[in-house]
Amino acid sequence: MLFWLNKALSTDYEYCVSFLQNVTLRSLFCGITAFFIMLKLSPMMIRYLKRHQFEQTVRTNGPSSHFSKTGTPTMGGLLIILTITISTLLWIDLSNTYYWIILATLFLFGLIGGADDLLKIKHKNHKGLPAKWKYFHQSWVIGLIILSIIYLCKTPETTQILIPFIQNFHISLGGFYYIFAYFVIIGSSNAVNLTDGLDGLVIMPIILVSAGLSVFAYLAGNAELAAYAAIPFVPYSHELIIVLSAMIGSGLGFLWFNTYPAEIFMGDVGSLALGAMLGVIAIMINQELILFIMSGIFVLETLSVILQVGSFKLTGKRIFKMAPLHHHFELKGWSEPKIIIRFWIINILFVIIGLSAI
Repeated sequence: MLFWLNKALSTDYEYCVSFLQNVTLRSLFCGITAFFIMLKLSPMMIRYLKRHQFEQTVRTNGPSSHFSKTGTPTMGGLLIILTITISTLLWIDLSNTYYWIILATLFLFGLIGGADDLLKIKHKNHKGLPAKWKYFHQSWVIGLIILSIIYLCKTPETTQILIPFIQNFHISLGGFYYIFAYFVIIGSSNAVNLTDGLDGLVIMPIILVSAGLSVFAYLAGNAELAAYAAIPFVPYSHELIIVLSAMIGSGLGFLWFNTYPAEIFMGDVGSLALGAMLGVIAIMINQELILFIMSGIFVLETLSVILQVGSFKLTGKRIFKMAPLHHHFELKGWSEPKIIIRFWIINILFVIIGLSAI
């Protein structure tokens, strides 16, 4: 909005040197805007959720230390989505097609996650929306998103997978690329959701991955820098760093209240939406495998569940004391803050590995 206002007020736009035309500065101000909006609105949101009993329901078969979390307000992800929306509307170029697809992703996945949260609250159990219905709704939403990307953004050349660490090496999938894209989005969304189990555990990796992807988005949006980094040039993708900066600012503001001991949880409304957003952005800039690397903690948490379920069905034995992985370490006696900080450190390393592919 401010970008458009500046453009409208400029008498000679071609030679305009206003800072509002600088995407780096706009992304910085967008992140700051999101951070302070989150700090301002979170206390009001917490009071509202408590007053209307939008409270966390803890798994009865989970670690006993989690019973103390019962009654903590949930669905804080609504505020993250709102904050990202307000701050980006102020600072982004509203003519950018990528932005509107990402905003639709946040809202639609937020609706699915919100329905899941509301059912948990209503029935006072942790089951929520049945898995088959959750995946059904996620699938048709992903179908719409992929069709939008194909129609509005993609070219035949971008149905290739870029292999990290090997310059100018791609694997062409043709039409199968869109099946691959489906699994990128649904996998990212549900992996973030699985990781959201301890105070502040999931929001910091989301911030870190957003920061890593913003580097690739910036490079991909500049033809010379993209050629230098040997990554695909994606016109206008540099505006995506404004969305990612909003996520970083909003995430840091949310962490202020979500850090141990948490005053609010994001709920599925936040985790499903933010995970899907990261997946969609990775697809837009052709960095799907980089997302896989940078999201190492999400991948490990998901693999722990897959291995646990598979092992129990095949052998009747469990590999871990409990899955996802963070519960395994809880039952081994690690304190919650120690698990959280160590997982953050591991994810920092994964993001650094991803960035080293440039």
